[in-house]
Amino acid sequence: MLETCRTSQERWGGVHQLIDRWLAERNQLILDYTQLRKRTPVPDSADTALSAFCDVLVDYVSAGHFEIYEQLLREAQDFDDQRGIELAHQVYPRIEAITLEAVAFNDRYGQTASIIDETQMQQQLEQLGGLLHERFELEDCLIEVLHTAHKDLLGAV
Repeated sequence: MLETCRTSQERWGGVHQLIDRWLAERNQLILDYTQLRKRTPVPDSADTALSAFCDVLVDYVSAGHFEIYEQLLREAQDFDDQRGIELAHQVYPRIEAITLEAVAFNDRYGQTASIIDETQMQQQLEQLGGLLHERFELEDCLIEVLHTAHKDLLGAV
């Protein structure tokens, strides 16, 4: 999953500063996820690694919905990119469903003040990891389609 993120940054990192920041946040999310998946159970309730992961998770999915997707759709409309607009309408419902799962995970574990069931949390984290991987692929597809279309249009001017 981490290598996919690095490849995405290399391909689209210069497209827009907003996307650069978002892809860097994705990288941090993956690093925090990997750290949580490899850890041994935490003996007390002060679970800073889980809390940090949840903070980045919420920031990442929120930026997608309230900044990135809006910007990508606006760019597609500005360039009259029907392919990009259609793709966005196709993938947004799935991205939104994954967002709801991420928010539910955060609601369960983000501000926990009690000792958690590590086994259950790890199972839910693993499921979330699969959903995030799917989401990253959908997001990359959106960025690629929109960037490629706009790059071609700008090159023709």
